[in-house]
Amino acid sequence: MRRPKIPFIEAKEEGPLALLGVPMEVTLSYRLGAGTGPMAIREVSEVLETYSPYLDLDLEDLPFEDLGDLPLCRRPIDECLTQVQMEVETFLRGGRRLLSLGGEHLVTLPLVKAHKTFWPDLVVFHLDAHLDLRQEYEGHSLSHATVMRRVWEEVGGRVYQLGIRSGTREEWAFSQAQCCLCPFDLRALGAFLEEVGESSLYLTLDLDILDPGCLPGTGTPEGGGISARELFSALALFKGKNLVGADVVELSPAIDPTGVSPILAAKVVREVLLLLGHAQGWV
Repeated sequence: MRRPKIPFIEAKEEGPLALLGVPMEVTLSYRLGAGTGPMAIREVSEVLETYSPYLDLDLEDLPFEDLGDLPLCRRPIDECLTQVQMEVETFLRGGRRLLSLGGEHLVTLPLVKAHKTFWPDLVVFHLDAHLDLRQEYEGHSLSHATVMRRVWEEVGGRVYQLGIRSGTREEWAFSQAQCCLCPFDLRALGAFLEEVGESSLYLTLDLDILDPGCLPGTGTPEGGGISARELFSALALFKGKNLVGADVVELSPAIDPTGVSPILAAKVVREVLLLLGHAQGWV
């Protein structure tokens, strides 16, 4: 791994919190480009203020580093996922906390597996437009469309899904019966967070949770999404919670010629970095 030529704004030479790119793009079924998401987020981060008015926290005060991107894996998909899991476990074993940048949403599976090794009580909060709960997709059990079913199996059903507005009839029935579901918006987030209490939390945030009117640069846009303001207000509810890891996935910057999508994604990354740092008392 090499440090990126353009690190995320205010990244230090080293720190207990790290930003890690996982630019995997293997199982996408519609519009491509998520593999370039991590670098696009870094490149536009310089336009951001370091201070978050939503959290009253500042990246200038946070000791975090930008590790760059994991090398692209050319092997079969299961071997690629194992490689990601092993790399992440190495970082976590050293006491670091990670915010990972996709890449397609399937990267969440090895990330969750790695975190569960250290936090057996892990609870996953899933913010997305899609349920991603299929048993298989196009004959494959490992896909961006099956990732949350595999995650659900990994964490023993401790999955909270919010903002969802798309899925098959079978996926909706499964989520209603086996997960904690808040469809269409984020209004139940506060109650869900109260319910899990001091449990270790992992946040996976697919950027297509946002309405494509404000973030069109994603592979599978879905109308009827939440606004950026709603998302930032909801993320603030994680402040003070036991957040141990997170990922932000599915930015496809080339799809959006306006360049607005990477800028909004970078702002989301700023908020999640600050939440992870605050959870550990580092900011």
